Amino acid sequence: MIHEYPEVFARFYDVIYHHHRDGVDNSFFLNEIKNCKGKVLDIGVGTGRFFIDAMKINADIYGIDISEPMTRVLKSKLDPHQHYRVSTQNIIDFSFPFQFDLIIAPFRVLMHVLEKDDQIRALNNVCKHLNPNGKFIFDTFVPNLNQLINGMDNQVDFDGEYEKGMKLRRVVSTKPDLINQIIDVSFRFEWDEGKELKTEIWSVPLRFFFRYELEHLVERTDFKNYKIFGDYSMNMLNKNSKEFIVECIKM
Repeated sequence: MIHEYPEVFARFYDVIYHHHRDGVDNSFFLNEIKNCKGKVLDIGVGTGRFFIDAMKINADIYGIDISEPMTRVLKSKLDPHQHYRVSTQNIIDFSFPFQFDLIIAPFRVLMHVLEKDDQIRALNNVCKHLNPNGKFIFDTFVPNLNQLINGMDNQVDFDGEYEKGMKLRRVVSTKPDLINQIIDVSFRFEWDEGKELKTEIWSVPLRFFFRYELEHLVERTDFKNYKIFGDYSMNMLNKNSKEFIVECIKM
């Protein structure tokens, strides 16, 4: 089961994640897209954080997301004749009548796939949709053991405006399930709606991974060639790494 992002998340996604993620991973993924000469698929396309810029450089890009509210926001940014490029599909069983030279699943997409059988199905489905020598890139974070053990309680990760004079605040809490390698993440949104203060809470489980687990996972799939890097500059893993950047090549 993969949890669909709700309306409130889609509504405020751009203002929050452009604040959090621009300057972290966007240059890396946009450079990969720019250097691809064929079709590109963005899995977990969301509201188009990479997709819109990719369209501006004339990339032959398609996007899927399991969340219909997210794809609806993205389509509202596109000319109607480009809507065919975006669809509501799942990484586990998405389908296209053609293959891609590059498939990306940025910003923790695979962490939403909780069960190992679904993870293998997802990776094999991606592999099936790649041309020979095609590349698949996904990322997960390197687990912070202190945070895994202790969790996080009511941390404000955004406090600003979503429109002029309209305040938005997001508060995040996490509870670890170490046996099942799950982090239960709770988001509380507080925002101005006219003269009213509104609040909505949404929770989602995320599956965290360790290095050798990722290696064993990929090696159980149809991908036979892969590397794991430690950051978006493609440096090798080391004791200071905060990211797992997994690059799989279809042979």
